[in-house]
Amino acid sequence: MAGKRDRERRLARERLARQEQRRAHQAHKVRVRAIATGVVCVVAALGVGGYFLFGTGGSSSSAASDATPKATPKVTAVATSCTYTKSGTAARTVNLPPSKPDSTATYQATIATNRGTIVIDLANRKATCTVNSFVSLAKQSYFNNTKCHRLTTSGIFVLQCGDPTGTGEGGPGYEFGNENLTGAKYTAGTVAMANTGQANSNGSQFFLVYKNSTSLPASYTPFGTITRGLPVIQAIAKAGSNNANGTGDGAPKESVVIKSVAIKQT
Repeated sequence: MAGKRDRERRLARERLARQEQRRAHQAHKVRVRAIATGVVCVVAALGVGGYFLFGTGGSSSSAASDATPKATPKVTAVATSCTYTKSGTAARTVNLPPSKPDSTATYQATIATNRGTIVIDLANRKATCTVNSFVSLAKQSYFNNTKCHRLTTSGIFVLQCGDPTGTGEGGPGYEFGNENLTGAKYTAGTVAMANTGQANSNGSQFFLVYKNSTSLPASYTPFGTITRGLPVIQAIAKAGSNNANGTGDGAPKESVVIKSVAIKQT
């Protein structure tokens, strides 16, 4: 009898041990699922917030999205004067844009690239100081023979250009304030300024939207609309990026070089 009771007690202990092991394993799986869910949430948050931080004005493109923003200057619908503040080291030596823009002018930019020509109507009356800077840089040949260094094909759909260094960190040696952000949307054909994630950190980098990008917050100054050449960018996007910054984010697989930017004023 003693032997039988011993076996029963041993079997009971083994059953209990197996139950505890199963409970521990189940608890571990729950923890793993929770961690995985947390990672997904973080990735999603980055996709909306920090995912689209552009390097401009000589500042690093890895600037934190929660950095204290600079004071936002008040910008009227049609600016009569503009402030450009020296900042960082210029990728190419250029003069500051004129502080008194021609707010009544109508501008059209023609970007000649090795992949085709892109024509942009510049929104001078809505983003006067931005257009004033872009026109000034174009007239000083700042954009000539420069690579478009970034292509995104997941979540947001843009080709980013305007950095002579091709690294995403080059700028003109000055920065200026945001404009035209009220109700800003980044639909296909929009041309907008890139920035570091801080307010009023515009420099020379800009992006061309080739497909509606609804996840972007209204933080990037729209200053033009593509009127011809959108299929050129869409063909570049179709070839994809090298994913250097993550899936769907990196340099274009097909190298894109801006040969020149011509400005037509009327």
